[in-house]
Amino acid sequence: MAPDMGMADAAVETERGLVYGPGGKRLDAYRPVDVPGPLPVVLLWHGIGPDERDILEPLARAAAGRGLLVLVPDWRSDAADGGRAHLLESLAFAREEADGRPCVLAGWSAGAGAALGVALRPESTDGWRPRAVVGLAGHYGLPARTTGTAPLADLAAGRDPGVPVHLVHGSGDSVLAARHSHDLAEALRAAGATVTLQEPETDHAGVIMTEYDPAADRCVPTAAEHAVRAGWGVAGLLAGAAGDGSA
Repeated sequence: MAPDMGMADAAVETERGLVYGPGGKRLDAYRPVDVPGPLPVVLLWHGIGPDERDILEPLARAAAGRGLLVLVPDWRSDAADGGRAHLLESLAFAREEADGRPCVLAGWSAGAGAALGVALRPESTDGWRPRAVVGLAGHYGLPARTTGTAPLADLAAGRDPGVPVHLVHGSGDSVLAARHSHDLAEALRAAGATVTLQEPETDHAGVIMTEYDPAADRCVPTAAEHAVRAGWGVAGLLAGAAGDGSA
């Protein structure tokens, strides 16, 4: 997954703190400057840490520089419903913003399973499915925060995501082992679904162009080569998925 450094984040503007639904939660919108015409939309969900939209800024800026409108919402895994209402409200906002244009649903860590759950159970969104799903460093044997059922269980029950699924998992991930994405890729292939799996030489935080800071107990931006390379690769993957879904 080679980095494409042809697009610089200096060409990206950010609108911060947009309220996206009745729950009053906020999101940040990243878009390229001076790119004409309506843009494909990527909705990018963070992981289990409550209200951590800021940690996805490096990846969101890199992806927006590829010609995308990237929406990154806060959501709270510690809410009574596990974050389901926040996630689905942000999805409703993204669908309205897309207004029929391609919309890719992507997530990191706990956000990855939540994204795939929507495609596997489109009844949760009135039958809607995204152009593609991109799962970053996820665990798909756990209940998805959007649906309450594990994606692997849904696949075993005969459900089909109906759209391409693109997986990225760092080979050095010590938080969630890469085997979780391998297991999902095998299950998707067995179900006849379109799936890709990339395994860059980075860790759990590196796939989103960050590193874990123990003092802050959160992920922070990094200039480490392995993370920059992986993050730019993910940005290119998101752009490709928004194009025709096949990345």
